[in-house]
Amino acid sequence: MSKDKGFWPVIFLTLVVIVATVALTLTNGITKDKIVQAKQDAVKEMLATLFPDMQSFDYDENTGLYTVIAGGEPIGHAFMAQGRGYGGAIDILIGLKPDDKSLQGIKIITQQETPGLGAKIINASFLDQFKGVSVDEVNLARNGGKIDAITGATISSSAVVEGVKEAITRELGSQQKGGNS
Repeated sequence: MSKDKGFWPVIFLTLVVIVATVALTLTNGITKDKIVQAKQDAVKEMLATLFPDMQSFDYDENTGLYTVIAGGEPIGHAFMAQGRGYGGAIDILIGLKPDDKSLQGIKIITQQETPGLGAKIINASFLDQFKGVSVDEVNLARNGGKIDAITGATISSSAVVEGVKEAITRELGSQQKGGNS
């Protein structure tokens, strides 16, 4: 009799695991397309804030480069960058003008900086400084660049600037390599 009682908990747990697995699989199948669409809509909205004339965009999965289009012609490029701030990673979307020599602007996608200090990197007063700046002038003013650091948030300001500089160097370097091959 004790042998029969030992199997029921195992059978019950096995059934619970099977039901949970089926439920998760069905939920994933139902929501997967909606999640992908939501991400595409969010990217489109961010690109539209950087490029107000945008009508559409193409995305190259191999390079991570967005080509922004208006009137059937490219009006700029965008790509992701990441900086290391005081509170952790800062994810940045960078827009370049069509000549790839100056910035269209940047947008902070995610950040975990200190509220009231480093979190000011999302304010227009900081972000607008990047508009129209030559890629060679992306640096803090104290280092000879065009960007003023946020008072009391030098680490956050530096993280954004360094993330933008590194991504521009990487992206323009990969475009030159791609153009030569």
